[in-house]
Amino acid sequence: MKDQFGRSIDYIRISVTDRCNLRCRYCMPPAGVEPVPHRKILTFREIVRLTEQFADLGIRHVKITGGEPLVRRGLTELIGDIKAVPGIEDVSLTTNGVLIGQRPELAQQLAEAGISGINISLDTLNRERYEMLTGGGSLEEVLHAIDVCSDLPELKVKINTVTLAEYNWDEVEDLAWLAHDRNLDVRFIELMPVGMGRCFGVYSQDWMLKRLEKNYGPAAADRGPKDGNGPAVYYRLEGFRGRIGFISALSPMFCASCNRIRLTSEGLLKPCLQYAAGTDLRQLLREGADDQSLRQAIEACILQKPRQHAFCSEEETGKEEKNMSLIGG
Repeated sequence: MKDQFGRSIDYIRISVTDRCNLRCRYCMPPAGVEPVPHRKILTFREIVRLTEQFADLGIRHVKITGGEPLVRRGLTELIGDIKAVPGIEDVSLTTNGVLIGQRPELAQQLAEAGISGINISLDTLNRERYEMLTGGGSLEEVLHAIDVCSDLPELKVKINTVTLAEYNWDEVEDLAWLAHDRNLDVRFIELMPVGMGRCFGVYSQDWMLKRLEKNYGPAAADRGPKDGNGPAVYYRLEGFRGRIGFISALSPMFCASCNRIRLTSEGLLKPCLQYAAGTDLRQLLREGADDQSLRQAIEACILQKPRQHAFCSEEETGKEEKNMSLIGG
């Protein structure tokens, strides 16, 4: 379906848990956050039923997120059920990679369940810095996960690197080099100023691109068919097997082409990441709403999707105050 500004909404990010095995500094406080009680988290049956309604309204692409989605038991079964929903074309996953590094067989299980792409978060290649940023994670496990997933031809692998001015500005070239010998994409993501993310500075897409070109030569915009369902733009560097991508919410803003909505693990449908507003689908489900009522609620929520975020504005009204682990960033 289309929102009030004529944008086609065909992509949803579904958070399956607020829990995570890391404590990334820009995602949650070092001490962590109080876990959401299990009774408030959507069941897999509820998620599948909602996915059926999303698909009827035109959603074609699903991204599974968390927290860390792989900490939730039975995830591969859920992925298979979502992939089987008529109208759903692809299901992908965002993960920190730690559990795949510990249990490499997970990658094959995910592929067999129907996952077509895996995004692995990696913000630094410095072991001590990684442990500090993640609250004790193992860089070696994540690098192993990248290699394991890259070896499976049915999986499209993308590395998500959040730009952190205070921590990884000096690693742009090294992180990009991961795409030199591997058929994967390295994407640099501007940190959204949500929750703990407000405490960090970012550096711009233009700055990174100039730095990469200085070291690796001219970057050519990838004019091939669109690969992926989000707002990333891609470039190719000579001699690189993979691509370099940028997801820049602030410079430049991509809201005019935004095609996504988000479902939190508690069942709140959010038309825009930046605002706290949304529709409580969990309440409707548990009050016995029929499918038509659910679709009407989803349609009404999508029609409330704002023209653009206001991260660069001083206006605070309605802004999201929760940390990313709770809203499925």
